[in-house]
Amino acid sequence: MTEIASEVLIRRLADWGVDTVFGLPGDGINGIMEGLRRQSDRVRFVLVHHEEAAAFMAAAHAKATGRIGVCLATSGPGGIHLLNGLYDAKLDHQPVLAITGMQETSVLGTGYQQEVHLDRVFEDVAEYNLVVDNPAQLPGVVDIAIRTAYARRGVAHLCLPNDVQVAPADADPYQHVAPARPPATAPVYLSPPGVPRQEDLTAAAEVLNAARRPAILAGAGALHARAEVLAVAETLGAPVIKTLPGKAVIPDDSPYAVGGIGLLGTKPGEELVEDCDTLLMVGTNFPYTKHLPEPGKVRVVQIDADPARAGVRMPTEVPMVGDAKEGLAALLPLLHRNDDRAHLEKYQKAMAEWRDNMTALENPERAPIAPQYLIGCVDRAASDDAILTCDSGTIATWAARHWTIRGDREFYLSGNLATMAPGLPYAIAAQLAHPDRQVIAFIGDGGFAMLMAEFLTAARLGLPITVVVNNNGSLGQILWEQMVLGFPEHGVRFGAPTSDFSAWARSCGGYGRKVTDPAEVDEAVRQALAHPGPALVDVDVDPNEPPMPGKVARDQAVKFAEAFLKGQPHKAAIATTLFKDKISQLGR
Repeated sequence: MTEIASEVLIRRLADWGVDTVFGLPGDGINGIMEGLRRQSDRVRFVLVHHEEAAAFMAAAHAKATGRIGVCLATSGPGGIHLLNGLYDAKLDHQPVLAITGMQETSVLGTGYQQEVHLDRVFEDVAEYNLVVDNPAQLPGVVDIAIRTAYARRGVAHLCLPNDVQVAPADADPYQHVAPARPPATAPVYLSPPGVPRQEDLTAAAEVLNAARRPAILAGAGALHARAEVLAVAETLGAPVIKTLPGKAVIPDDSPYAVGGIGLLGTKPGEELVEDCDTLLMVGTNFPYTKHLPEPGKVRVVQIDADPARAGVRMPTEVPMVGDAKEGLAALLPLLHRNDDRAHLEKYQKAMAEWRDNMTALENPERAPIAPQYLIGCVDRAASDDAILTCDSGTIATWAARHWTIRGDREFYLSGNLATMAPGLPYAIAAQLAHPDRQVIAFIGDGGFAMLMAEFLTAARLGLPITVVVNNNGSLGQILWEQMVLGFPEHGVRFGAPTSDFSAWARSCGGYGRKVTDPAEVDEAVRQALAHPGPALVDVDVDPNEPPMPGKVARDQAVKFAEAFLKGQPHKAAIATTLFKDKISQLGR
């Protein structure tokens, strides 16, 4: 059997350690599908129901494993569908390779069916972007694409016309007129040095050793550096704030943890930002600068793997370029232990009070069901190495505050794109990457409805993921954002008939249960987690529970009141919910 170019492509992916490709076939990639069939003993093809989900799965694979994720789509509309998931990878700096098809070269430029020049469409999203128009380019361009995705922490794209896909692997149909030949490359990536320059380490230590009220802001770039972050925090007596993508950097019950930052953060985290005199930023490109210290009021030390991101959010007195784990390990011997623990103890006390207040909101007697109680049940029932994937919206607030990082737990969501719908595809990819671990998707009804067909994908693969739908019958985050602008809500509640996604789960052959009674929530969650296959619990929660900021600013309160005065619907129910929240907290 003659070897075809697509076989060379897939074999090279396997040489790079790629064992899974997520995608949806089409007539624009039949040659690539044949390459996958011929190499099926080395590379698994995961058939999805929507290309957007395939791209989300590739991004999640990269997040959960640190290895490149690969997605595949046909020409034209199939490739276009990949874009949302690819932008998720781009903005969260994850290495992903997208492979797409294109019409055969003889008809390009003629307006042929589905003729979309995907290389042009992908110009903004991709760090490496190429139409392969000669089989002789393979496997070299595969090596370059993957190496670029790793080096630049982003998306690479290879587009193969139909005729190139099925051409003989050794075909080289054109005369060579340049003094060159296709490069003989290798499937090897060399990481850059991870230790910052010594002079930068010394300068950083001088600033940090002089701190009286230090703080550490840790992001996703420090997820592999837990021990080092904790060691620096212990030495400096520094409380640690975590960005949401970096939630798993240190345990939530650590004596150094003060929770998150920003609208989804904690009150102690917000107060620490205003109070600290020195800030060490580790592996974070936190974009919401309004929630960072005012420039010039604190001394800033930063360590980041990308030189372009050093000092991009705050004026940084000492920027260090390097890996978070290696950089902090090199910095530690230069730091002096701060024996004055008053600053740290102040925030330990504040966090104890915050945790009590959050626990109080997990009230099992509230009806309608409090979303805080739902995620609290998930938190208590899940294993210590569980992986939680989360969608965007109010559910991200509840997960940020009530999903406790302990043991080897992990947490993934669309951090910077903050798109809806990735929670379920993320869970599928995470379960495939970690088949022996518990994987839970915590999703809103709006996001689940977008890609709910992928629950059938999980069922067909026999994956024991647990999907928990926080069903408030609305686009909850947008509802509250409208009100914070001073506007009454509009066009954000779905209305009747109410959704019951448990029926869909059962029709797929999975476990499905609808819950409307708070007395049933805990049992339903535990049964779903114990189910050997895919399971879904659809829980109707209070649609009028606001995701209040950790620390409410005066202008936010004023705008909220303005929305009430301008005719906010459901204002009585919202006021009642806020009253119940306060009663729950005062009753502890």
